[in-house]
Formats: sequence, C-alpha cells, structure tokens
Amino acid sequence: MTDLERRIHNDMVQAMKSRNAAVLDPLRMLKAALQNASVEKGRESELSEDEIITVVGRLVKQRREAAAQYESGGASDRAAEELAEVEVLGAYLPAQMTERELDDLVRKIVSDTGASGPRDMGKVMGAIMPRVKGRADGNLVREVVRRSLAPPEA
Repeated sequence: MTDLERRIHNDMVQAMKSRNAAVLDPLRMLKAALQNASVEKGRESELSEDEIITVVGRLVKQRREAAAQYESGGASDRAAEELAEVEVLGAYLPAQMTERELDDLVRKIVSDTGASGPRDMGKVMGAIMPRVKGRADGNLVREVVRRSLAPPEA
C-alpha cells in the first residue's frame, strides 16, 4: 500500500468515525474507482502513486464537468455539491502549478522542441503533458500552449 493509498484509507476511516458524509461519500467513490483501476491492471498488481493520482485527477475532472453542467442547467445546489467533492478529492493531488509556472515550462518546451506555430501544438502538448501530469488541468495547459504558439499580433 502506497503512502497516498494509506492516507486515503485513514481519512476514510476518520470520516466514518465522525459520520462526516460530505467527506465519506467522495472517498468511497474514490476507493471504488481505485479498486476498478486495480482490477483493470491485473489481479495481483498494486497501483503506483502515479496511477492513483491519475484516478483522482480523472474523478476531479468529472466532478468539475458535472458542476458546470448543473450550473448551466440551473441546479446550483447540485453544482455546489460536486464542487465540494472536488475539494475533498483535490487534497490527494499534488500541488497545482500556477499559470506563471506553467507559462515558463511551456516556453522552455517550445524552445526545446523548436515549435514555431499552431501546427506544432501536438508536438508541444505531447512533450508537456507527462511533465505536468496531475499538477495542472489539461484545459489550462492547452490554453497556455495555444497562446504561446499563436502568431504575434501586428
């Protein structure tokens, strides 16, 4: 059991003891998602820390998307519940990069890859995503890369 997995388990036990459903429900969902990922990987395989972070990131992304849909549909109370789950699950992700840090990294990768315009977006995205995995939202990364590769305005 990895340190992250142990932390998730301990937090889940604590939430059960304190009868804190707002924390327990997302942790149960996370535990089920981790078990599913483990089964998909193979019966005797244990998930690595990176694989756990990937699962948590996927759940956070799903919750954010659901919150946006609820908000656009006028169900702001459900959107708030989804965002509360994001807060609980987000505690198990590594510290998120700031836009400034991301911008600096994108500039370096653009320089390293020799990317010169929007046509090279795939090349830059392919190089940057493994380096920011779990530490930056993919949509934000795409936006920063797009801005960086945009032709200068006259």
